[in-house]
Amino acid sequence: MATPAHTSLLLSNPSPQPQSQLLFTVRRSVSAHTRATRFKCSASQTGFFSRLGRLIKEKAKSDVEKVFSGFSKTRDNLAVIDELLLYWNLAETDRVLDELEEILLVADFGPKITIKIVESLREDILARKLKSGSEIKDALKSRVLDLLVTKGNKTELQLGFRKPAVIMIIGVNGGGKTTSLGKLAYRLKNEGVKILMAAGDTFRAAASDQLEIWAERTGCEIVVAEEEKAKASSVLSRAVKRGKEEGFDIVLCDTSGRLHTNYSLMEELIACKKAVGKVVPGAPNEILLVLDGTTGLNMLPQAREFNEVVGVTGFILTKLDGTARGGCVVSVVDELGIPVKFVGVGEGVEDLQPFDAEAFVNAIFT
Repeated sequence: MATPAHTSLLLSNPSPQPQSQLLFTVRRSVSAHTRATRFKCSASQTGFFSRLGRLIKEKAKSDVEKVFSGFSKTRDNLAVIDELLLYWNLAETDRVLDELEEILLVADFGPKITIKIVESLREDILARKLKSGSEIKDALKSRVLDLLVTKGNKTELQLGFRKPAVIMIIGVNGGGKTTSLGKLAYRLKNEGVKILMAAGDTFRAAASDQLEIWAERTGCEIVVAEEEKAKASSVLSRAVKRGKEEGFDIVLCDTSGRLHTNYSLMEELIACKKAVGKVVPGAPNEILLVLDGTTGLNMLPQAREFNEVVGVTGFILTKLDGTARGGCVVSVVDELGIPVKFVGVGEGVEDLQPFDAEAFVNAIFT
């Protein structure tokens, strides 16, 4: 049966209050290559934002092949586990677990997590709960998945209830911050979201130019500094005001890259956070810290400092396609209890993938 070009769905709350009614317009756009369901909200956006979060998470499951291929180097690094467990027997438990510990450390799972996992496996082996190499492998995957789900379960974007939702992107220089913002805009725009970009990186001369290229590439509008050496907080404040006045769904705010040890620049992040909160109460809804996956466990001090200063709500881990150190995903979630929201698994515009713990574990432990 043919799909209608426009479908309207009225959701009514039992409450008689008119504001409890949400009107969604669902537009189904079909092309030769893709079929995407797009959502626009013309009343309260409570349902819109929660639906958007679920939709993006569902896309993570449908894009599992991208995640699988993106972690090929980590998977290759951990593939020796299968060989190690192939001829496992109880008499060699200590040797096998020592080698397993080394493998996990090389993959940047971190000493704390590695010891926790290995000792847990040792207890179950000695208690005869695990009796074969395949059972040990399944238990290993289960423990890693439990760590990710327990410590970082809110992987959906939390965009609140007001329009516009505000997302601040922060991080050190060279981590892929502006590129991640552009790729995130591309993904959201494809779901029918009206995006406004804010060029809040006022320190790097080419930053606005780079973001303007992404705005043109994704078909988004952008707010840039009106004068040289403008304060980042003023640029973001102006962008959020425009987003509020012109009915944008989400304002994506770029910020200046900074070392976590540069306290004057870290203080500027606080000013940026306060500035957008004055325009839209409760904003920013998300503060996403971009971390370079190639740095492995060295990302942890950065994450701690940024979190203490502004309160990070989620991570974007980039460049994980080029490293065999994918265990750092587990380490950063376990250490800080902050969820990973997106992972970069390639250089393409579609290669910023929503993070799904189960897909990740299956991708690195094939």
